[in-house]
Amino acid sequence: MSAFSLAALLMIVSGSLHATVNAMIKSGGDRYLHAALTSFASGAIALPLLFFVPLPHEAWGWLAIAIVLHLVYFVLLARTLDRGELSSAYPIYRGSAPLLTALVTIGLLGDTSTTSALAGIALIGGGILMMLRGRHASREVVLLSFATGAMTAAYTVVGAEGVRAVANPLSFILWLFLLMGIGNMILLPRFTTNRLGAAARAYGGSAAVAGLLSLGTFGLALYALSLGPTAELAALRETGMITATVISITILGERVTMSRIAAMITILVGAILILL
Repeated sequence: MSAFSLAALLMIVSGSLHATVNAMIKSGGDRYLHAALTSFASGAIALPLLFFVPLPHEAWGWLAIAIVLHLVYFVLLARTLDRGELSSAYPIYRGSAPLLTALVTIGLLGDTSTTSALAGIALIGGGILMMLRGRHASREVVLLSFATGAMTAAYTVVGAEGVRAVANPLSFILWLFLLMGIGNMILLPRFTTNRLGAAARAYGGSAAVAGLLSLGTFGLALYALSLGPTAELAALRETGMITATVISITILGERVTMSRIAAMITILVGAILILL
């Protein structure tokens, strides 16, 4: 298996895990505390593993920037899921993310790509945004969702640079999750009136599972980015929108529509173009 094939496979799995984590946070009552507990759980899992990897000396600067971007992302994500429906908000911030990532990496940073790959990125982003048809979202939710998508693109680009700067990608990944967990436990509870202890008892188990999945989803994504091009791999991660749609239909009871089927086909065609 080539490096790009492995990276593509890791990104597709990462996308499915990401959709699952978002669904769990959405269903967790107080979204700010659930997001904080999820991040803390990821950091707690990462902590003992740090003793087996070297310090990321080459990427402390990238790590600092990535942590700030992720803290802003978590606040925006929790607020977005608090104010809007998952089926409305998720397509906006996941659909805009690969398009913005490609704009930055290819348009501004000068990364190279092929016409087929660019078409695939556009189809994936457009297919995800097609999921919005027939959905209502307030102006606030739309703005919050686009802001969340922008933060997703930003931390993807920075994370890719950071993980490529170190000799061992796991050192960057694990330190990122540990410091994010500490930062989110300090920051996110400030946005809620619920007591942290009560919230931990109410859905601490769910947050622990989501934390493990979160470590898996972004850990896999960052490792994949150390193996291949940023824009194409970031777009492949958004195939997780298909998983999110399956969750919304099978678990949340939402109906199947022709526009959703067409959107999923568009996403799949985009993924095939990138893989080819």
